[in-house]
Amino acid sequence: MIPLGPLVNGAAIVVGGLLGLTLHGRFPDRVRVIMFQALGLSILLIGLKMALSMDAPLLVVISMLAGAVAGEAIDIERWMARAGDRLKARLRSENALFTDGLVTASVIFCTGTMAILGSFDEALRGDHTILFTKSLLDGSVALILATTYGAGVLLSFVPVALYEALLVFLGTVAHGYFTPDRLTELTAVGGLLIVAIGINMLGLLKIKVSNLLPAMVVAVVLAPYFR
Repeated sequence: MIPLGPLVNGAAIVVGGLLGLTLHGRFPDRVRVIMFQALGLSILLIGLKMALSMDAPLLVVISMLAGAVAGEAIDIERWMARAGDRLKARLRSENALFTDGLVTASVIFCTGTMAILGSFDEALRGDHTILFTKSLLDGSVALILATTYGAGVLLSFVPVALYEALLVFLGTVAHGYFTPDRLTELTAVGGLLIVAIGINMLGLLKIKVSNLLPAMVVAVVLAPYFR
């Protein structure tokens, strides 16, 4: 089965990113800054709404702590930064924010319920509605991010399309595993990661969001034990 939703989502990010790159020089810095801050606040709110959907606060705390230890031990942020830097060098980009844009956009687009539920909806029912809706949202976010971060945002379509295509495949072979309780806690932990992205975008702190990604795996595995 061709993963149509992930392909459309990736294409929307490319289109939004290209528009952002085209408009980059036409935005006065003050307009670009306020748009970026508005996006950061919006992402913060979306993350909070997702995080507050949790049914087991203790599970979220355990997942975040265990995920942080695992992620820091592996140092996912460093590996992603290296991959971004290699890609930047290969493309001969002079943009200092290239890697930040690639990592930030990838986490925003991959972390969330719409990516998971949309991929599973496509796999189990052949319904592309959620992923098509997510494509519109991601394209808009890519446009705004690209005006600040540059081409790194555009290239985030690769991990996003691969991630969602993998979820479509997993949905066909393990749909019974992702029970409502697992999805609820996954949403909550994913929401906290999006909150962290919003905090980073607003310049309040510098959180290694990539090193917190294992928390999502911990939440999925442990969710049945916290009913």
